[in-house]
Amino acid sequence: MEYHYREVDPMPDQHNPAVHEEHPSPEAQPAQQQEYPGTGSEMEPRPDHGERTYRGTGKLTGRRAVITGGDSGIGRAVAIAFAREGADVVLSYLEEEQEDAERTAEWVREAGRRAVLVPGDITDERHCAHVVRQAVGELGGIDVLVNNAAYQMSQDEGLLGITTAQFDRVLKTNLYAMFWLCKESVPHLGKGSAIVNTASIQASQPSPPLLDYATTKAGIVTFTQGLAQDLAERGIRVNAVAPGPVWTPLIPATMPAEALDSFGGQTPLGRAAQPAELAPAYVFLASGESSYVSGAVLAVTGGTPMR
Repeated sequence: MEYHYREVDPMPDQHNPAVHEEHPSPEAQPAQQQEYPGTGSEMEPRPDHGERTYRGTGKLTGRRAVITGGDSGIGRAVAIAFAREGADVVLSYLEEEQEDAERTAEWVREAGRRAVLVPGDITDERHCAHVVRQAVGELGGIDVLVNNAAYQMSQDEGLLGITTAQFDRVLKTNLYAMFWLCKESVPHLGKGSAIVNTASIQASQPSPPLLDYATTKAGIVTFTQGLAQDLAERGIRVNAVAPGPVWTPLIPATMPAEALDSFGGQTPLGRAAQPAELAPAYVFLASGESSYVSGAVLAVTGGTPMR
């Protein structure tokens, strides 16, 4: 897999600093907190989504992609990379993330590609069907489905701190939505299409404060491996990316503020990833460069092994 980066002239943007620190150290993440779902513009330091660095080489020319959680974090980085690789994108996101989604759409359009915004809650099966219908109606079809949206809420008490309402929301967002979106999309996916799911290091190394979240991520791995076999005869590949700690709005919105100054420091590389560092993995799994890869889980974990 090749990584292509260069400096890209930025569009004027009051939300992004003129110079990004390429890989902020754990110490550069001061204690901070936001209301869920959070926004990148209020993070310190602001995440790097590859706005100024990712250079495409036509790996996804003419492709049509649906990206859930496409407003910020990994989703924004993937949308920018896909667009610069030649894909049009549908962005699925919560209504309260509209400002971030519009900013992501600007980056997609700046790359000369189409961006279709579909706000709504994917914990609703009907909305998942609506996302797929919008993609087919606006772009004429779907070639890549990226199930990236997720919900987590850290609980210091572990199991005893998880309410039924939280457990239900985590499973609906992380597992049910993936199931619904895949089921709706498959009839529109042709030979050579790809589904890329977002798993996590939590799938194999669960943290007690994220017990429900880790459970869903393990489920995503199993679902990915099984669905890859199910869809092989159709010529549809199914894979997953398993990130380690990544500096996204979900972190200050769902974790204790005092935990952020060392966030990512436990990895062998000693820091959290920037969203831009995840995007090439999604490009690889969505493109023809991974034509013989299906049922795989690609770990992007800062050196922490998947067990």
